Amino acid sequence: MIRISVIVPVRNEENSIRELLDGLINQTRRPDEIVITDGGSTDSTAQIIEDYIRQGAPVRLIRTTGALPGRGRNLAAAEARFDWLAFIDAGIRPEKNWLETLAAKAEQTDTIDVVYGAWKPVTDSFFKECAAIAYVPPPSNLNGLMVRPRSITSTLMRREAWREVKGFPEHLRSGEDLVFMNRVESAGFRAVFEPLAQVHWDLRPTLYTTFKRFVVYSRNNIRAGLWRQWQLAILSRYSVLIVLLLVTAMIGLRWIWIPFVCWALMLLLRAVVAIRRNRDCYAATPIHNLKRLLVLAPLISVLDAAAILGTIEWLVTDGFRRGRKAAEETNGA
Repeated sequence: MIRISVIVPVRNEENSIRELLDGLINQTRRPDEIVITDGGSTDSTAQIIEDYIRQGAPVRLIRTTGALPGRGRNLAAAEARFDWLAFIDAGIRPEKNWLETLAAKAEQTDTIDVVYGAWKPVTDSFFKECAAIAYVPPPSNLNGLMVRPRSITSTLMRREAWREVKGFPEHLRSGEDLVFMNRVESAGFRAVFEPLAQVHWDLRPTLYTTFKRFVVYSRNNIRAGLWRQWQLAILSRYSVLIVLLLVTAMIGLRWIWIPFVCWALMLLLRAVVAIRRNRDCYAATPIHNLKRLLVLAPLISVLDAAAILGTIEWLVTDGFRRGRKAAEETNGA
């Protein structure tokens, strides 16, 4: 059997860390060790982890300050004792056989370097159900099983792969996982999927917390160089609406309602498309889908606002800083 170190970055996770640790300790294939990096929690996260250590759990805690998820994973991976690293996050609940299923896939042949498991959003409220439809990628069929795109929160890989690509980017609050997985793929390591290795991801429970999280996602998505995969489409749509607004304002104020009607229709159409894309995993009656539309349209507008605000924040901070640095280098030369 291969030996596995489970890697977990945490920060202020007192409400979710117990569920994660209980889920890992009670796996059918128990981790050989669990290495956790606390990136500077100000709540009781570290104390809770230390309680598990005192009770004999195979947990090691690394404490640091100001560590974003990428640095947290890198510190834990560097301290890991074993040649296989399993990555998971707080706020995630693994199925009881998650690690056993990942390991069994990796042990099938020596040519496998990375095993991506499956993940599923928790939809225990109507808002979370609508949120999953709005922004979680719908699953696709893989050998008769419905599988979503790869996620670092359900991954097993050789330590060599992590080392070869020099670990995760450490300056990103989000998006670092996508950059890392792309680097591993570009380095030529062989990856396979194991849809039966499942974890459950708890979504943000309110509109406000979702907005705050997506503002952070937006800014860091641009910092990671991934803006074409998300913000480009949103900015293109709203640029057209702004042009339409200016044109109607020039023609006459009595036509100013046209851009707003177009905006509302765009949101409604995107909500309908989202429901249709998720019809296999979130089947519902026409009445229930109508209720979803009433939440999805404003939710999509809030996600758009978060993407635009995060872009503006990037321009004001990162973009301005880059421009000033380039000017200083030019003047210095």
